[in-house]
Amino acid sequence: MKPLNKIFNITYPKTMVLNKQTIDPKGVAFISSKGTNNGISARIEENKLARKYEAGAITVSLKGTVLSAFLQIEDFYIAHQTAVLYPIEPMSDELKLFYCLCISANKYRYNYGRQADRTLKELEVPSRKEIPEWVFDVEIQDYEDFSEPYSNSKIPELNPSNWKPFSLNELFELKKGKRLTKANMTEGNFPFIGAIDKDNGYRQFIGQKPIHKANTITVNYNGNGVAEAFYQPKPFNCSDDVNVLYPKFQMNQYIALFLCTLIRLEKFRFNYGRKWHLERMKSSKIYLPINDEGNVDFEFMENYIKTLDYSKTV
Repeated sequence: MKPLNKIFNITYPKTMVLNKQTIDPKGVAFISSKGTNNGISARIEENKLARKYEAGAITVSLKGTVLSAFLQIEDFYIAHQTAVLYPIEPMSDELKLFYCLCISANKYRYNYGRQADRTLKELEVPSRKEIPEWVFDVEIQDYEDFSEPYSNSKIPELNPSNWKPFSLNELFELKKGKRLTKANMTEGNFPFIGAIDKDNGYRQFIGQKPIHKANTITVNYNGNGVAEAFYQPKPFNCSDDVNVLYPKFQMNQYIALFLCTLIRLEKFRFNYGRKWHLERMKSSKIYLPINDEGNVDFEFMENYIKTLDYSKTV
């Protein structure tokens, strides 16, 4: 193991505030301390008074979502509370991504009361000699037109005032997850879904055979992110803090993503004192678009999602 500053040159940029910049959707990436979207908060116009960093760096959040680490594949500007790391010796993107994982794996050491601005350089990570062989065998795929919509049709107009309420029990058969302790988990390749609010609910991969089918939706009723809903494209297991929604209709990933968004909108009704348990969820209602016959318009849902950016890669 080696301190991070023996592998990377680490700089701590001066403050650059987003609200003083000019937003440009096609401009330069502005990296902040957020933990999603590769750290990109916005895109801005060129700023000749600020330093623009070259692609190939790793950015690390020092505060906020501490130790969120991302490889930047394009030139960028950066906000305060974020460090910039360039390798001391030449390094492949595959290896940089491995170090991003190593850095982020230390998140548990920090929180809002304990930031990483003073200790990042001392963080110990594997030396070049300790890198697992599989890291060098990974091939990073290039995706062309990944941000394009599936369909070039005009985005259908949303008019929720004409929608009708439907209970989740009308749409789905609801089943409860099954408790599985860490002590009883074995290593494997099957997804285990926990009551978390990111990564599609994936907590880890286990050896136990799945008990829930693919093409379903998981909804947290407890834990972090109550009412977080995720589409599950593969068979899986899940914790007893998660409910599984089996569709009573022909569902695909596009319809599921539309429904997941509406289910998440119900989260304001629930908290640690008021769980969204199975019986309560069965009677809960969400408003959905309807067709001329007054039935749920699943075709509209699918077509709407297919016209959104990035839907080509769903």
